[in-house]
Parts: sequence; structure tokens; C-alpha cells
Amino acid sequence: MIGVVETVPGVSGGTVALVVGIYRQLIDSASAVVSALRVMVTGPDRVTNAGAYLSLVQWRVIIPVIIGMVVGLLTAVQFIGGWVENYPELTRAAFFGMVLVSIVVPFRMALHSAGGALSPKHWLLGAAAVAVTFVLVSLPPNQVEPHWWLVLPAAAVAVSALLLPGLSGSFLLLTFGLYEPTIGAARDLDFGYLGVFFAGAVLGMVSIVKGLKWLLDHHHTVTMVVLSGVMLGALRTLWPWQTEDRGLLAPDDLLGPAAAIAAAGAAVVGVLVILDARLSRAE
Repeated sequence: MIGVVETVPGVSGGTVALVVGIYRQLIDSASAVVSALRVMVTGPDRVTNAGAYLSLVQWRVIIPVIIGMVVGLLTAVQFIGGWVENYPELTRAAFFGMVLVSIVVPFRMALHSAGGALSPKHWLLGAAAVAVTFVLVSLPPNQVEPHWWLVLPAAAVAVSALLLPGLSGSFLLLTFGLYEPTIGAARDLDFGYLGVFFAGAVLGMVSIVKGLKWLLDHHHTVTMVVLSGVMLGALRTLWPWQTEDRGLLAPDDLLGPAAAIAAAGAAVVGVLVILDARLSRAE
């Protein structure tokens, strides 16, 4: 399930992990692996300390998840790429509905950590995140070529979505203008592109994941507020009717089907959000 949803902008693998009850195991295990890699490089007592960290990894959870993610991802990309290429308006409409509802996840987490009410500072930060993101995603995507020096950092940032419920790695790639090249590379088994992407993902796990974990532990409310603002501002990317340079257009004859598909996508994510909320209350 995590592998499949990571190919769809708007549905987070972190949310799925929350719903099925393995989110904490995944995050703690990822943090332990990163710490093991760090002590292997920096020391002291490289082997002993690395082994101590690796013993904290819940391999009986991690190994099946990795295998399932690879199978799910490689299966899903065979269909997603064709839909994006042949039905761009309807595909964006589905993604728009999914992302719109998934914003509820980080916003609800921000409210919870803030005690049920956000301060004026939080609202200002959220508004700033919306504005900055809206401007950035308005830049023409045809200026982005999938060079290795762009794919590498994009993969590093996208892998951080596994740590943040409500944020999709595919959504970040779509914002960067690298969604279709990445889906196409996975579908066609372009090992050159995939090798660079994998290296970026490893880089993200070593650097960004640790930083995000620190932000979540020490500035949870601000992190979730900014995340909500980023997702809201980036919805501009998913407006169904737009030119190749991301110029916005008025709805056309596909308005009815697009609205129906957006509603269906929103309903799918809504079910996950409701399950997540109920499990959180139970915990």
C-alpha cells in the first residue's frame, strides 16, 4: 500500500503507515539506521556502536515493508504514467481532490500539538508558506530538465515525505517538475536515472530525515503549520486546466467529469484521514 500511494500525489505513505500502526516503528528504525551509518563514518568504536544501533532496527517490520513498497511501486507506475500522459486534466483533478483533503492531516496534528488553537504567529507562518509556495510552483515547468544535479536533491527532499504524514513524495516531485520523468524512469527501468534517484534518497535519509525528526520533536506545531501552508499553496500545480507553462485556464467541457473524479479522490483520502483520526484517539 505504501509503495502504491507514493506514486500518487496527495496520498502519503506516512499516513498509510499511521493507519496500519507501523509509523513509529518505521521512524525509529530509520533513525537507528542513520545513526549506525554515522558512527561507521565518524566513530568511535565503529563496529560496536553501529551494531548497537542496528540492533534497535525492527527488521521484521522493515524488511517486509521494503519488499512490499518495491512491488507496489513498480506495479503502480505501469498505470500512473499512462494516465498522466493521456488524461492530464482528469488525472490532475483526481490529485487535486486527494491533496486538498490530505491537508487535514498535518493541520490536525498542528492543532493537537498547539492545544487546540493556533496563535497569530502560526497563522502568519502558514500564510507565508502558502504565498511562497504558490509563487514557486507558478514557474514554468519546462525550465526543469532532469539533470542528475537536480534529480539528486529532489530525491533527497522527496524521501522526507515518508516521515511526514499528509505529505506525498510524488507531490513534491510534481512541484519540482520531475514527477513524469521519475514515473517514466521507473516504468521503463531506466537504471541510470533510478541510480541517481536512489543515491539522492539515501542522502535524504542520512541528512534530511534526521533534521525533520529534530523539528518534529522540538518544533512540531510550527513544522506542521508550514507543511500545511506548503501543501495548500502547491495546489496551484494541480489545477486541472493549465497551459504547458502552468498558465491557469478556465474549466472546459470536462468540468463535470473532473469534479466527479476530484470528489472520488477526496473520498479515498478522506477514509484514510478518518481512520487515522480514530486510531490517534484510541492511542
